[in-house]
Amino acid sequence: MNKPIGIPAALIALTLFAGLAATSLLLWSPDVLGAVDAAATASKGAALDPSWGLIGAALATGLSSLGAGFAVAKVGTAAVGALAEKPELFGRLLIFIGLAEGIAIYGLIVSILILNRLA
Repeated sequence: MNKPIGIPAALIALTLFAGLAATSLLLWSPDVLGAVDAAATASKGAALDPSWGLIGAALATGLSSLGAGFAVAKVGTAAVGALAEKPELFGRLLIFIGLAEGIAIYGLIVSILILNRLA
């Protein structure tokens, strides 16, 4: 009998966080758009629509959080299995989980760089 495939709780939590972060960035955009349009018009004359930058920042954060959640779920499951057999592998396994979590940090850094470029 086949088991149904379940979604790990960490992946659901990271997906919820990424969705809330993306929504808050998109809802925040009307406050930023007026300031960016005024500054861009004063400096260049023709302004690009900054909402694409906000969508890009939201996608960078959201998708990297999803990827990190999936990676941590897979690596964490394997790490717990390996740790049960050989407890001396704790340090190496912690490094692998930290590398998987770094994906979300890179996405957050990219979104901060995008938002700084808009302001």
